[in-house]
Amino acid sequence: MTNPAVAVHGLTKIFSVPFHRQSIVAVKDLNLRIEPGEVYGLLGPNGSGKSTTLKIILGLVSPTRGRTEIFGRDSRLVQSRDAVGFLPENPYFQKFLTGKETLRFFGRLCGLRGAKLKNRVNELLDLVELSKARNRRLGTYSKGMLQRIGLAQALIHDPKLVVLDEPTAGVDPAGSRDIRDLILDLKRRGITVLLSSHLLAQAQEICDRVGILADGVLVREGHLQELIAIENQTEFVIADASDELVREIESFVNRSRAKLIERRKSTTTLERLFLEATAKNDEGVTKQK
Repeated sequence: MTNPAVAVHGLTKIFSVPFHRQSIVAVKDLNLRIEPGEVYGLLGPNGSGKSTTLKIILGLVSPTRGRTEIFGRDSRLVQSRDAVGFLPENPYFQKFLTGKETLRFFGRLCGLRGAKLKNRVNELLDLVELSKARNRRLGTYSKGMLQRIGLAQALIHDPKLVVLDEPTAGVDPAGSRDIRDLILDLKRRGITVLLSSHLLAQAQEICDRVGILADGVLVREGHLQELIAIENQTEFVIADASDELVREIESFVNRSRAKLIERRKSTTTLERLFLEATAKNDEGVTKQK
């Protein structure tokens, strides 16, 4: 039987409050199993315990009770992190380094040298679409560019598991789309992705399964499509239907025991509308030049 990419068993984390006779339960009796190759979203509002859970899985914080494993190894062991790449919510980089120098630095920390390191840096700069900014200092990078170079450093040692804590925090819609596409590309490569987010629309586009935390407790968990499905309702999306055909369908529904809840036009998402509108505007500016 294949070991799960991540396994969480009865995890509880309690933080004591200094100078107060009270404590905060950040995570309570959490159980998770994340299979290799899937994108798993740990969702919830701010303060729900998402980041604490990730830090315990990564061995950065000790649990009060319970245990976590990465590919069958206790995550408290340093060796368990050999297969893990991590992008924190607010990554810190030396702003005087260029994009290329940053990846070379992290690559050397991971034991890469020579031609292998050079090729890996070039490959990742291409992957995150920062090749043209490779020699620019990070102090000149936008928030979206910093997140992408952060994702590249998390991938420098070719990990089997990538952990992302709010990967699109503070990023504009175009940058958020780029990061989403990168996560989907990781999935196609067979890399397991564990991400935490409070942005539900984004998670809906990329996650295979999700777990929803509230006050440190897992309140819902399962395959995304099953969780968002509305019981006893079915939608049909029809293109190029005449008014006569629509009336016939409505008439047939009314003659049966089913009930027509709503008739509406198909809609796009606000993000897609924004991106299409700004893309058209950019094209128009280019043509005028």
